Amino acid sequence: MKSYGQLCSIARALDVVGDRWTLLIVRELLIQGPSRFGEVQRGLPGIATNLLTVRLRDLEANGLVTREPSPSAPGVPMYRLTDRGMALDGVLRELLKWGAPTVPDAPRDAIFQMHWLSQPARFLLQDRRPTEPAVLIRFGTLDDGFDLTAAEGSVAVQPCKRDVSPLATVTGPGPVLVALLQGALPLAVALANGVRVDGDTSTLDRVLPPAHSSINVPGQYS
Repeated sequence: MKSYGQLCSIARALDVVGDRWTLLIVRELLIQGPSRFGEVQRGLPGIATNLLTVRLRDLEANGLVTREPSPSAPGVPMYRLTDRGMALDGVLRELLKWGAPTVPDAPRDAIFQMHWLSQPARFLLQDRRPTEPAVLIRFGTLDDGFDLTAAEGSVAVQPCKRDVSPLATVTGPGPVLVALLQGALPLAVALANGVRVDGDTSTLDRVLPPAHSSINVPGQYS
């Protein structure tokens, strides 16, 4: 990336992460953890293979990403965020909060992948019944989703694991799920508009925010 050439920390930060796709690559590595090239690319629909190669190389050169051998295939590299790269988690959190009001204005044909919701879920959902036993809720599927655990007053998200059984599995249209997590829709309305919960629906009441009407939601829900 061409430098702004300014003695300014904002400009210097943008010299490193201001290129198109760069912060979304960081998002994928934050969500997925150490990942192969193809795994990163699957979470970035629309990026060309050669451009992803360049962006990963730049991130590595700037000390944000490192390569390591895959445990299952030593000849295949995996990409992992360094401590410096992990420090962008807070930056993305602020971007998430800043961008949340614009989500309802996204084009109706905007691409949606369920695992992208794991980052909003970390910050928007809470364990509202901390004295009860821990619960695990799956959003999406093993191929595209995340597991959310509520326990002792906090929530944590991680990629789906095949060896665990969630108490509830949530699927549905992206815009409705976004509105549900933001508290713009009550669960009953979300269920009437395409959201499906397989398992114990009451587990969602434990983590969802109280529904309110301060966020505009695409479409007409009632």
